Amino acid sequence: MERKAANGRRSQAVHRALKRAILDQALAPGSKLPEDSIGERMGVSRTLVREALVRLSEEGLVDLRPNKGATVAQPTLEEGRDLFLTRTALERLVVETLSGKLTKEQIDELSAHIDAEEAARAERTISIRLSGEFHTLLAQMTNNASLIRYVNDLVARSSLILTMYGRPHSSECAVSEHRELLEKLVSGDTAAAEALMIHHLDSITTRALLPKEGRNIRDVLSAYAAAEGLNQGS
Repeated sequence: MERKAANGRRSQAVHRALKRAILDQALAPGSKLPEDSIGERMGVSRTLVREALVRLSEEGLVDLRPNKGATVAQPTLEEGRDLFLTRTALERLVVETLSGKLTKEQIDELSAHIDAEEAARAERTISIRLSGEFHTLLAQMTNNASLIRYVNDLVARSSLILTMYGRPHSSECAVSEHRELLEKLVSGDTAAAEALMIHHLDSITTRALLPKEGRNIRDVLSAYAAAEGLNQGS
């Protein structure tokens, strides 16, 4: 039983490390994800790696194809438009649910997160990840399990859209919009908060392509494995 629990924790750690690497755009769309290389780098079995890849596939971040292995997902531009359309509808519900109902603790947590976004605005990949996490944090505060799950998945996949079709965005603008959105939610101005959320997400869909340079998967995953306390292979 203890061994099973330990394997479960390690599988979750591998999942978090890979997801972070994908969301940080360290692993570009289309990158191959060989189980043996990942397992060796993270010091875990291929079975645990496969479990993590299956979970990432369910979240839309990884493509699994029989006899072809796993790759970082490559959503099309049309899929991206549909994704943001769906995301807008769901996040309007998030706004409606939270407007005028945030606790002091929640307000403080959101404010601290926005401060972290501002501090990281010069780092594009970190800025994009933190921006997405702001939206998932809002969803979590609704205590609506279905809403939390769908928003989390859509926000994660959105990062792939930004990787493939996005150009450097204005971090200052994103931070200021998040601050303004928080102000509207605190004041209970639901209509203004919804309008701001729609504008915020709509602007993302207009970004142009930004090319990326490829990197060796073992080198890419080193820091992410260490962050999760995974034993790295030599």
